[in-house]
Amino acid sequence: MKKLFTASLLAAGLALGNLAQAAPTLLNVSYDVMRDFYKDYNPAFQKHWEAEHNEKVNVQMSFGGSSKQARAVIDGLPADVITMNMATDINALADNGKLVPDDWVTRLPNNSAPFTSATVFIVRKGNPKALKDWPDLLKDGVQVIVPNPKTSGNGRYTYLSAWGYVLKQGGDESKARDFVGKLFKQAPVLDTGGRAATTTFMTNQIGDVLVTFENEAEMIAREFGRDQFEVVYPSVSAEAEPPVTVVDKVVARKGTQAVAEEYLKYLWSPAAQEIAANNYLRPRDATVLAKYTDRFPKVDFLSVEKTFGDWRTVQKTHFNDGGVFDQIYTGQ
Repeated sequence: MKKLFTASLLAAGLALGNLAQAAPTLLNVSYDVMRDFYKDYNPAFQKHWEAEHNEKVNVQMSFGGSSKQARAVIDGLPADVITMNMATDINALADNGKLVPDDWVTRLPNNSAPFTSATVFIVRKGNPKALKDWPDLLKDGVQVIVPNPKTSGNGRYTYLSAWGYVLKQGGDESKARDFVGKLFKQAPVLDTGGRAATTTFMTNQIGDVLVTFENEAEMIAREFGRDQFEVVYPSVSAEAEPPVTVVDKVVARKGTQAVAEEYLKYLWSPAAQEIAANNYLRPRDATVLAKYTDRFPKVDFLSVEKTFGDWRTVQKTHFNDGGVFDQIYTGQ
């Protein structure tokens, strides 16, 4: 009996020892069109972390419409890091529960955005409706597939790009408002996120044009074939800067701050910037970017903050309940 008891204690001790040495687990809450990037990035980071710390790390992912994802974190989804496509969704974590500090954007380079992206038009093969620039999307009979700006950063960038186009043509705020209102009236459905919009366009074959990020175009090519569509770069695109941050309250509770911080910092490494380029995200590293000029055409980028003000103002003015988008979409 004594030997059995001793063996049980030993087994319990070994179990506790193994538990103490268990690999840390990170949860990265991200947005729809980053699936392919993180599928490639996570193994590279895991290899880097193990080489540096002689410790394995597990990385779990959650994907969805960006604003819905941010809401889930606010409501308790225990994200160690959150990787969004727009600062408004991370600001929401600061404004609701102080999950991150107000100055989170200053903690990493480039406004905490390790790469950029452009808004493009995905059109049917041969571009039968001859859709070349923003005004073409307002032609009679053109159906535009775009996710809902209330739930998707993808949709918000489309909205801001179209608005910025009008301003660059010399139009005023009233003309921009009218233009964007007509654009969204051309949408037969507003999906909650970019991936759902892609399904509507490619799988369900609804619409004449899908407005999305240029890296989503590559994901579509891998899934459906490059001969199924064409990519058109409009004359103006709001510069998408997908930001990232550690979720301070979560990592403090879970004891994962060091690995979470390194997970994000490594996004700026040459290896990670190469992975970004291979997934059609524009690298911040000038040396890496210079190697891929063939896949990243020059774009007349519009700075959101220089054009519209800080992100909190943009969100409050245009996308909060009762804001400009609600007014123009519902005809209020």
